[in-house]
Amino acid sequence: MVTTPYVRAELMAHAPQGVAPGQPLWLGLQITHQPEWHTYWKNPGDSGLPTDLAWTLPAGLDAGEIAWPLPRKIPIGTLANYGYEGTVLLPVPVTVASTFAAGPLAKDAIIQLRASWLVCRKECIPEEGEFTLQLPLRSTTALNGAAFEAAAKAQPQPVLAGTNGIVPDSQAQIADGNALQVSVHGLPVALRGKTLDLFPETSEVIENAVQWTQAWNGSVWTAKIPLAAQRSSSPSLMPVVLAERAAEQGAAAHGTGPDTRTGYRAELKVLGTWPQGAAVASVSPALDAALKANAAQAAQATGGAGAPLAGSGASTLTLSAALLGALLGGLILNLMPCVFPVLAIKVVGFTQHAQDRRAHRLSGLAYTAGVVLSFLLLGALMLGLRAAGEAVGWGFQLQSPAVVAGLAALFTVIGLNLAGVFEFGHFLPSSVASLQARHPVADSFLTGVLAVAVASPCTAPFMGASMGLTATLPVPQALAVFAVLGLGLALPYLAASFIPAVARALPRPGAWMDTFRKFMAFPMFATVVWLVWVLGQQSGIDGAGALLILLVGVGLVAWSLSLAGRARRWMATVSVAAFALLAWSFGPHITNASPAHTAEATRAGGAQWQAWAPDAAEQIVASGRPVFVDFTAAWCVTCQYNKKTTLADSDVLADLSAKNVVLLRADWTRRDPAITAALAQLGRNGVPVYVFYRAGKPPVVLTEVLSVQEVRATIAQL
Repeated sequence: MVTTPYVRAELMAHAPQGVAPGQPLWLGLQITHQPEWHTYWKNPGDSGLPTDLAWTLPAGLDAGEIAWPLPRKIPIGTLANYGYEGTVLLPVPVTVASTFAAGPLAKDAIIQLRASWLVCRKECIPEEGEFTLQLPLRSTTALNGAAFEAAAKAQPQPVLAGTNGIVPDSQAQIADGNALQVSVHGLPVALRGKTLDLFPETSEVIENAVQWTQAWNGSVWTAKIPLAAQRSSSPSLMPVVLAERAAEQGAAAHGTGPDTRTGYRAELKVLGTWPQGAAVASVSPALDAALKANAAQAAQATGGAGAPLAGSGASTLTLSAALLGALLGGLILNLMPCVFPVLAIKVVGFTQHAQDRRAHRLSGLAYTAGVVLSFLLLGALMLGLRAAGEAVGWGFQLQSPAVVAGLAALFTVIGLNLAGVFEFGHFLPSSVASLQARHPVADSFLTGVLAVAVASPCTAPFMGASMGLTATLPVPQALAVFAVLGLGLALPYLAASFIPAVARALPRPGAWMDTFRKFMAFPMFATVVWLVWVLGQQSGIDGAGALLILLVGVGLVAWSLSLAGRARRWMATVSVAAFALLAWSFGPHITNASPAHTAEATRAGGAQWQAWAPDAAEQIVASGRPVFVDFTAAWCVTCQYNKKTTLADSDVLADLSAKNVVLLRADWTRRDPAITAALAQLGRNGVPVYVFYRAGKPPVVLTEVLSVQEVRATIAQL
């Protein structure tokens, strides 16, 4: 048995006559869902992925396909899924070969199962489990008989069929090029006159969430069902399951009572020519990305290397678009405020090598290597954590207060060094202190690593969609996107290193360089101020105060180690001991969660903003009001810039008020799996993300750097 916060899964068997040739043998996985959570049918609908069972059986036993019970239609905002709530048993028939013969001393058959499933509410969690069962060979196993009998009754029954399983005169006629005109004969009398649900076994053929018309003409049931705008299949035979609409089953419609419906399966002959070009019709990029993101989460749960919707990988066009977006996003990332401190260091490097073209080129190549390799390592870490079931996204490292504090300490030390408070050569061994001078290439490489550490929380235009798509790509293609993103970030410095005109434009080295170097300390200290503010959002005022105290201790240690003679020995000993005491006393405050974090997020930006919740947007849209969601984080400089400018603009606020738009703010400053899942559904894995939700229409995702004109134009269309 495997128990998670969302489901309880158990491997079960039913062998009334023992394990022997010609005798019935059933295996199955029973899943009990927590309220409001669900898993998926063989055709999951608009998103999700069916449960997958991989068996390891003794020789002579052969497991068949899952005998899928009748599903429910589960609406999720503007989507519709097919799946199961409550408790469901997925039975599998097992054939015992005539050659099967257990040894005379064998008592049990060892049954092993590796199962993976995607369990969803508004967010989706990929899960898996390994099960082992000792199945008695010669004695009956009827303990679970009632569960398997109920599962057999829940399986769709065949409609009275003619030759080849096709119901006579039952068909799906292509109508108007964008709909199926379905007519089914031979349904039981008990269903006649009832409102039915149709579940296509072929995915991505019809619009699952759209309300369609249906009627009875005597014993013939007819319906006109819109074709999916983005269709992946055009079957000549279309297997479907029909059942009484679950809404007429009272409590069972909500998964709180037994499902008493009976489903009926029929194969419809498709007449007419499937319309061409349906796959490029108007489906929103956000919806398409949401489908791919759900599939990718499930692929990670099954240990797959890529998204099932993409088959063996993304198309050449999709991958090329992702690489181009990553390159442009990396280039623009250089203009984001979070990268400015590292650019300041690189400007100092330019001045040092202004007249040495060879050193310029080596430095540019080393810096590029440091950036690209760091992006690859960061991407591999993020993909690995996702494959292990962790809900992480771009910039996840700054969701850790300890990482924020570490970066603040690092930039404090760099700022003090640039300001001339100390020189590394004064307190480091000469072999270490001279590394920068003796190995400028290594110094440039490490600067590239530092650039990625600072730049990674930011999301630039064109970058968000490419990063979101990495969740749907095979690992090699996803890592290629991360590498090209790094190349884009390093490209301006790399190009400048190989263009002589840049070197000629720089002033010659001189005394001014010392003044410029000390001036560059102030961007470092400004970054420290930002990081302290970020920590304050995560751990409260006590956490920010504790970090400031520790930064004073860091400065004291750095200064004392720069002294000479006996003063250095005594002061360094005292300062290191004092810092250790401060770290022991105040360090725990840094990682404590702020009790007022949620309340502050709710009040931020004005009283009109409300705190985001996983199902809040859907509930508000269902009531008839549009919703605007700001996915943000305190450590995201772009988020804070947009919040203080465009989102605070009086005209924008007036337009939002005039359209009665509800404003929700999803604060990702600290790790939040629900927000991570919501971003994945939008095809994103980092912030900022700005989304408008409207009734009956797909969500509209805005650009990362907002403009007043863009937001007002979108509001006008609500």
